[in-house]
Amino acid sequence: MALITKDMTIADVLRQDRTVAPIFMRYGMYCLGCPVSTGESVAEAAIVHGVDADELVSALNDHLKDK
Repeated sequence: MALITKDMTIADVLRQDRTVAPIFMRYGMYCLGCPVSTGESVAEAAIVHGVDADELVSALNDHLKDK
């Protein structure tokens, strides 16, 4: 499985593995199916939601490492 990076869109991350949805929600990102998620990078979403992008990416990759 490929590593999640800050430049990936939220939709790309969800396409890779939908089980990451609760991780996004834990960081206050609830609108995972909205049209913006198809063009917004993880880094851009982190800025909008006041989240540390590196921390979010780390949490996503930690979740996926054992899959």
